[in-house]
Amino acid sequence: METFTADDQRDADAPRPPRVVLLASPGAGHLIPLAGLARRLADHHGVAPTLVTFADLEHPDARSAVLSSLPASVATATLPAVPLDDLPADAGLERTLFEVVHRSLPNLRALLRSAPAPLAALVPDFFCAAALPVAAELGVPGYVFVPTSLAALSLMRRTVELHDGAAAGEQRVLPDPLELPGGVSLRNAEVPRGFRDSTAPVYGQLLATGRLYRLAAGFLANTFYELEPAAVEEFKKAAERGTFPPAYPVGPFVRSSSDEAGESACLEWLDLQPAGSVVFVSFGSAGMLSVEQTRELAAGLEMSGHRFLWVVRMPSFNGESFAFGKGAGDEDDRRVDDDPLAWLPDGFLERTSGRGLAVAAWAPQVRVLSHPATAAFVSHCGWNSTLESVAAGVPMIAWPLHAEQSLNAVVLEESVGVAVRPRSWEEDDVVGGAVMRRGEIAAAVREVMEGEKGRVVRRRARELKLAAGRVWSPEGSSRRVLEEVAGKWKAAATTHK
Repeated sequence: METFTADDQRDADAPRPPRVVLLASPGAGHLIPLAGLARRLADHHGVAPTLVTFADLEHPDARSAVLSSLPASVATATLPAVPLDDLPADAGLERTLFEVVHRSLPNLRALLRSAPAPLAALVPDFFCAAALPVAAELGVPGYVFVPTSLAALSLMRRTVELHDGAAAGEQRVLPDPLELPGGVSLRNAEVPRGFRDSTAPVYGQLLATGRLYRLAAGFLANTFYELEPAAVEEFKKAAERGTFPPAYPVGPFVRSSSDEAGESACLEWLDLQPAGSVVFVSFGSAGMLSVEQTRELAAGLEMSGHRFLWVVRMPSFNGESFAFGKGAGDEDDRRVDDDPLAWLPDGFLERTSGRGLAVAAWAPQVRVLSHPATAAFVSHCGWNSTLESVAAGVPMIAWPLHAEQSLNAVVLEESVGVAVRPRSWEEDDVVGGAVMRRGEIAAAVREVMEGEKGRVVRRRARELKLAAGRVWSPEGSSRRVLEEVAGKWKAAATTHK
């Protein structure tokens, strides 16, 4: 069993700050912001954080890259792999994650009991809520870290409250449309897939997880007050009624441009473009488009007439839009060289040469978004990418692919006001798998770059960039909130010495 590393190597007689253990579920999108929270707790709030990860379902190189970037003041530990060979082949990502967490609880319990300083709190992320009873066993508060929007947490809260008074085993259908804070109205097709069918087993798992959330002392959300004020206020009211724990907006936690050091051909290309002229296109590290959709996107960018920088990933050959720990399709279905650019339409690169650049697989996203030439971001609306775009003051064209991204897209357009969704998303069920056509894509690009709505979202993006830059100042909203929570942990550690 791995024990604590890093900051536990100090004088045994020296006073120790309270220990807070942060538990990250597999996936870079969950680990990166939780690592950001750990770093800030150590540097600014007098807390000794330990970041705990799972050996299962995580690429070891990706995990090591994040953990090695942490300062020595952040301890780390990795829970050993657990047997999963009894799960059916079609178990799915959500069920597998839940099983990994449940089966790892004995190892987590042993690790927590070995903590070299008074344990002040346990902070599992939102997929690890099964660890909350362990915090209760040890007599310490448990807080849930929410790496996505408070709007997504509002969906979970609404689901749990809908089932208050329900009979055992009863699973009730969510309203359609579902109203969320900030004037957001969600159609059934826009909620995450697991919430759409109340008869599905995964719906029951999500409901059970949401009920566990009520054991938490609070939620630490990777957002900030100025981004989601209506949601923050709704959670305050729910906490006052005693129906759900309070939510603390303590973000944003975004990667630094220094994490993407080194030369990049796309940055050199951006240096040659006029200020505010380039549309950046990227769907995250795991998002995938079909072959047909890839070609329609290429045609739409060409039709738009605007400059673009496109991070092209291998297309999906099996209908999946998300590559978590697996390939894009069967090996037999791929090109031998696995070159994403080989799937672009014939002549596309030649016709768009000079005003467009397509790069394979990866680009330094934080540096691209903060470049003066970047004007807009065609994004899958994953929350990490969203916060990076907001921090850079870049408006978005929303193109959600999976998980809670459709919900985020609606919130970003209707409530936050920094995104434009192609009209197909409002009129049809494109999020259900239909292909968005080139004309819609070109129209959305022109709207953001040239239209009246584009001027509005660009102005709003600039406002939120300034707000995001203030949240960690001495009187900033997120700094004050996190100091409040850290104060509770210090008091808890004193009580449990």
